[in-house]
Amino acid sequence: MFQFSAERAHHFSFKCLDIISSLPFGNTMLSALFKPNTNLKQAIEVAGLRFQHPVGLAAGFDKDAKLMNTWPYLGFSFVEIGTVTPLAQPGNDQPRLFRLKKDEAIINRMGFNNLGAKAAAEKLKSRKNNQIIVGGNIGKNKITANENAISDYLICFNDLYEVVDYFVVNVSSPNTPNLRALQDKEPLTALLLAVQELNQSKPKQKPVFLKIAPDLSDTQLDDIIDIVKITKIAGIIATNTTISRANLLEPQSHIDNIGMGGLSGKPLTKRSTEVIRYLSEKSNKAFPIIGVGGIHSPEDAKEKLAAGASLIQLYTGYIYEGPGLVKRILKAL
Repeated sequence: MFQFSAERAHHFSFKCLDIISSLPFGNTMLSALFKPNTNLKQAIEVAGLRFQHPVGLAAGFDKDAKLMNTWPYLGFSFVEIGTVTPLAQPGNDQPRLFRLKKDEAIINRMGFNNLGAKAAAEKLKSRKNNQIIVGGNIGKNKITANENAISDYLICFNDLYEVVDYFVVNVSSPNTPNLRALQDKEPLTALLLAVQELNQSKPKQKPVFLKIAPDLSDTQLDDIIDIVKITKIAGIIATNTTISRANLLEPQSHIDNIGMGGLSGKPLTKRSTEVIRYLSEKSNKAFPIIGVGGIHSPEDAKEKLAAGASLIQLYTGYIYEGPGLVKRILKAL
């Protein structure tokens, strides 16, 4: 896979999984190879939802819900689709996905490329496998000004409401211009209150999480704790990718040539764990945290959970370590 460009490898692997899954015994084979043996001791309840075990697939991997019938056979207990936006958009120009092999990291500036919220909803309606919990990660279109952003999030919420189990408000991607400005306390509180008002109008309320950046200061993290209390959202996903390029092993010339984007993978392991621990301790474990960022081993997973995460998500570690990572983590747990 690493002989291909990063984005080409991603699409190729999706095609391979789709073909395998469509074979008569394809899913049985995938399950035998990669699905862990879970039991009730590993089941966990978070935000009113019952997860078979704590390991899920992070947003950004299956943006358009293309492989929802396959992920359960690869061992995940939950999958987060998206980020989806109201309108389909192509994202940023290619190349926009880069490997940092020496650091076991990835830099991406995808820019919320997706087929739109309605298309994702149709995919989820047609899925045959309902064994896993599905989260809907929602964002705003690039062409939507920040002052109109709330409308985009509400459209996505309505479009996905019937087909997802929980929602994630994403204001922390570094790849949509000015999106991170919505993390400031005033606009973020207004956005989450609007989402929660819509949520309360529904016959059944869905848990709403907020995904935050690892680049927030302690003061900003204190604001996040206050915002959770004010808006009564379900919890936090910590963390998204970082704009930091500190302490990388790749030559600086290579980093400079890649340019802008969010960094994920091993260089993020420590910082994402620090954010989880800070939020958990400072809030006195007042809300659940889903930990994501640099989980490449069972030891990394244990650290996230020990720091205060209730659930964890894989992305870059899954790419570098392969599909057996889920099974190895659960065996260790």
